[in-house]
Amino acid sequence: MPYLTPLQDFRFALKELAGLDDVLKLPGFEEVTPDLVDAILEENGRFVEQAIAPLNVPGDTRPPVWNDGHVTATPGYAQGFKDYAAGGWQGLQHPQAWGGQGLPKLVAAAPGENIQAASLAFSLCPMLTDGVIEAILTVGSEEQRKKFVPNLIGGKWTGTMNLTEPQAGSDLAQVATRALRQEDGSYRLSGQKIFITYGEHDLAENIIHLVLARTPDAPPGVKGISLFIVPKFLVGADGALGARNDVWCASLEHKLGIHGSPTAVLLYGSGKGEAGEGAVGYLVGELNRGLEYMFIMMNAARYSVGQQGIGVSERAYQHALAYARERVQGRA
Repeated sequence: MPYLTPLQDFRFALKELAGLDDVLKLPGFEEVTPDLVDAILEENGRFVEQAIAPLNVPGDTRPPVWNDGHVTATPGYAQGFKDYAAGGWQGLQHPQAWGGQGLPKLVAAAPGENIQAASLAFSLCPMLTDGVIEAILTVGSEEQRKKFVPNLIGGKWTGTMNLTEPQAGSDLAQVATRALRQEDGSYRLSGQKIFITYGEHDLAENIIHLVLARTPDAPPGVKGISLFIVPKFLVGADGALGARNDVWCASLEHKLGIHGSPTAVLLYGSGKGEAGEGAVGYLVGELNRGLEYMFIMMNAARYSVGQQGIGVSERAYQHALAYARERVQGRA
């Protein structure tokens, strides 16, 4: 059955429960009017119903395909993401100075929930990209912001979060991925990361990985973890894509309910990159504060996971209601 955007519910929640009118009075939102918000909701509803919701079933029945380190997404996903980016949806809540639309996060919450209800597996890619954008803008250097953020907001590139390793699980004190400093100030990373959502795909030109790793002289435990930006393709000073970095997808995991999401096992430093052995990475902020920085992205993801629960329940409710109305019980 088709997915229908619950516009009436969104309008009620924003205005009557979340205080939209008061939020729009805050500094920086002078040009955001209730009529504009309503137009955004309607356009998002049209886009999601027509372009994203139809991808839900193919994502479940025709998952991404891995072949020698390369991943081909579910048919339709590449076009869907292209349309998503062209519509400016990735930039709703991000600053105008970096190519976003500068809307209140409250306003962006409704389209965020809507896309997750329409196709959760598809929505995980822009969701994680939002987190990478927020982390780099918050703790990245000015050079890193200029080099990575505009193309992430514009949808030309996507982002990932690399925490878990085979021996670590959720115990990040056991993270063993190594980062060796180079003469030019960059680092070379080696190790393995697992359960990396959209760690490899063909939806965008580049993938920007945020990776937890430790330097050889780092303190033990979580106090010795640092955060690094590791692009799939290196990025030149002019923003042009360069050599293929030494980060590769070894295989794909399969998660119930989100088969359309390529959940990757990533190898850093396999020796296959054009840029030499070891994945080239760039330190974010200060050494040994990586877990602190990564919590920016982790908390953004937690916020979105809360939306996912509401979105999936909305989709399930629509299915249940339609079934209840169509099912004939008893004798005619």
